[in-house]
Amino acid sequence: MPQLAPAATRIGHVHLKVADLDRAIAFYGDVLGFAVTQRYGPQAAFLSAGGYHHHIGLNTWESAGATPPPPGHTGLYHTAFLYPDRAALAAVLRRVLAAGIPLDGAADHGVSEAIYLRDPDRNGVELYVDRPARDWSRDAQGGIAMINTRFDLDQLLAENPAPAPS
Repeated sequence: MPQLAPAATRIGHVHLKVADLDRAIAFYGDVLGFAVTQRYGPQAAFLSAGGYHHHIGLNTWESAGATPPPPGHTGLYHTAFLYPDRAALAAVLRRVLAAGIPLDGAADHGVSEAIYLRDPDRNGVELYVDRPARDWSRDAQGGIAMINTRFDLDQLLAENPAPAPS
């Protein structure tokens, strides 16, 4: 099958149904570091990084006060947020840990290093950093060979110390 999407195609944003808008904004804003770009009263908000119109949409239009879907059902597996470098990944990990949010796991995939957790509505969240393409794991034919090995979070934090308070 031919590739029909141009190579520059990217996922522009994710839009999530949430039970509590303020709680979701606190997680995606205060913990993950996205800024609210627009809010529609108590029902919806858009958040972004770097001034983009929005990377994340949140709404309670059909889900105010709702519970997460039970395990074993279809739906979102996770949303992955690509951070620019290991220092930024270490910084968000510190905020996650300081907020007392439990981690589901962490993995070195050869092409990236990833941390997995859940948002307040139990949606899966991946926080990751890509390795340079020249360093990606490859098979004998030169194809991408992703792996799933331990990602040492203590080492990530030690290599990227928190900035001293000013």
